[in-house]
Amino acid sequence: MSGTSEPVSVRVLDREYTVGVAPDERDSLMAAARLLDARMREIRGANRMAAVDRVAILAALNLAHELQQLRESGTGSTRAVVDAVDTLHRRLDAYDAESR
Repeated sequence: MSGTSEPVSVRVLDREYTVGVAPDERDSLMAAARLLDARMREIRGANRMAAVDRVAILAALNLAHELQQLRESGTGSTRAVVDAVDTLHRRLDAYDAESR
């Protein structure tokens, strides 16, 4: 079933997003959404008035920093993590373009 995509709804910071994902990558996408949601909630903390875009950028910077550290560490599984994150970025960019 390679090449097929199915819509999956994820919730991040109390907002729902629909992302196209291959059936065998669904669980990974859901885990990534939970991680992002947790990071954004941690950054937002008690400040419920923080702008969502600022919270999202700070969460993305934190996750990108961790990814960069993994890349620099030279672990064997780094390539798989990088590929997965790149795939998720492309999907989110595509969704963002569609929603405008």
